[in-house]
Amino acid sequence: MKLAAIDIGSNAARLLITEVTEQTDGKPLFTKLNLVRVPLRLGFDVFEKGEISKPRLGMIIQTMKAYGHLLNVYGVTNFKACATSAMRDARNSADVLRKVKLETGISISIISGDEEAAYVYENHIAENLDKEHSYLYIDVGGGSTELTYFAEGKLRYKKSFNIGTIRLLKNMVDEPHWNEMRDYLKTNTKSKLPTIAIGTGGNINKIFSLSKKKDGKPLSLDLLKDYYKEFSGFTLEERIRVYKMREDRADVIVPALQIYINVMRWAGIDEIYVPKIGLADGLIQSLYEDIIKK
Repeated sequence: MKLAAIDIGSNAARLLITEVTEQTDGKPLFTKLNLVRVPLRLGFDVFEKGEISKPRLGMIIQTMKAYGHLLNVYGVTNFKACATSAMRDARNSADVLRKVKLETGISISIISGDEEAAYVYENHIAENLDKEHSYLYIDVGGGSTELTYFAEGKLRYKKSFNIGTIRLLKNMVDEPHWNEMRDYLKTNTKSKLPTIAIGTGGNINKIFSLSKKKDGKPLSLDLLKDYYKEFSGFTLEERIRVYKMREDRADVIVPALQIYINVMRWAGIDEIYVPKIGLADGLIQSLYEDIIKK
């Protein structure tokens, strides 16, 4: 069966189309058929003006129409569409979602930060790794950061913080925000086992790609600090030119590194794995489980 997920974040909207096949052992195999990303950048409207502008609404509608065509071409009948931090904060979000549904037929659900963290955890990466470590999922987005802690075989917490790359670019994250995250991590991230981070999001994927590390190998905290120092020394235009980055990646990658570094430091973590999964993958896992239950 073919399933799809639409993830409308504060920086970009993604459509993931996946084929699920049952293997001989009864376990499902998830094969990615297509991943499309459009930099809608809703956070630049919402975190500055409190609402989504008419031009940005037009972009959302056109993007959803394009995604709808792709769903038809691939023969997808079951999909989930969710929006996160920017849409949560936009005072006109209900009106935006109503117009999108009217124009495109696509119903979008706004999910809470905790739900977002839970969907990322649906990938169950930690459960397939060794039992000699505890794991902290760090999912950095444009509007928020979701943390999910898995220790000694149990899910210990999932927590969302309004600290994101676009909020940082807009100077909307102050000391109390950082202090809340630091105190929460130091108080709740405790285990008899050493903790490893699992990083999700486009920025950590880009860092992993630049690092030339082999799949399955972790990045060190020191390497992230080196990249942060290196990128911070360049202007936006230089980052685009030197590292062949799109503008919508080059501007958010520095604040993203700042978040990953702070979380790892406060949680006492030295290494981060980058399995190249995210919210859209978790939505598809959840959708598949819902279909199987029915």
